[in-house]
Amino acid sequence: MAVVAFAQVCIFYLVLRALDTVGGTNNYRVLMDKFHYVSTAFLELGQGYQQAIEEITRLMGAGMAKFICKEVETVGDYDEYCHYVAGLVGYGLSRLFHAAGTEDLAPDSLSNAMGLFLQKANIIRDYLEDINEIPKSRMFWPREIWCKYADKLEIMAIGTYALCYNNVNVFRGVVKMRRGLTARVIDETNSMSDVYTAFYEFSSLLESKDAYYMFQINDKDPNAMLTRKRVESIKQTCKSSGVLKRRGYDLDKSKYSPMLVLSLVFKGLGNSEVLTADRHGCTLLQP
Repeated sequence: MAVVAFAQVCIFYLVLRALDTVGGTNNYRVLMDKFHYVSTAFLELGQGYQQAIEEITRLMGAGMAKFICKEVETVGDYDEYCHYVAGLVGYGLSRLFHAAGTEDLAPDSLSNAMGLFLQKANIIRDYLEDINEIPKSRMFWPREIWCKYADKLEIMAIGTYALCYNNVNVFRGVVKMRRGLTARVIDETNSMSDVYTAFYEFSSLLESKDAYYMFQINDKDPNAMLTRKRVESIKQTCKSSGVLKRRGYDLDKSKYSPMLVLSLVFKGLGNSEVLTADRHGCTLLQP
């Protein structure tokens, strides 16, 4: 009986894989070229097996069609998508094993939960592959979740630009924001005021006139004028928000030197970090 059930599961898998290919999410040319063999095997199955496979394939096809033009915006969308592409597989497997007499029919909620658990693990594992998909990237994580952290990622991005700009250490090793600073960005970014303030501060670092400051814009750089224009545009946008003063910053010039500001930012999270600077740039050293 177990061997029979295994054969039905194999046919079920191939039918769904073919559906996935038709939906444009995979490319299994050999399967499609020889799908008539799968059809023949399917038609040789008992009526109970055929009904189970037909029902699940129809429901899955409708669900996949729904998400061709629908983005995964909410956690509800996320669960619904995973239901169509994996929860229904749980339904089908339970029905096949029940038809084979190998087990009792499991509750749909249990079968669906099993499918969602497996599918969400796959989505996490395949994140990089999905966003690099050609010709169009795919995003299955719900916007409701990741949009909460988009502002923090943008702040870390401009902070990284500031760290790397005119920094010779880019050619010597990895230059990136310290974990402590990253943690501070995540912890302190709770409003648009925080976002504007962080962008203003990091963009200000780029135009520092301190001779010992690694981020200063070099007049000999052929892109110096354009860089200053871009930095000033960012600062003007932040100023026009009218919310920078809520954190006590001077809109024209910080009352602290840029080097001191950066030193305090890095050192404020732990006495184990020591910031040193020379005419070539700055380096964080561990004691």
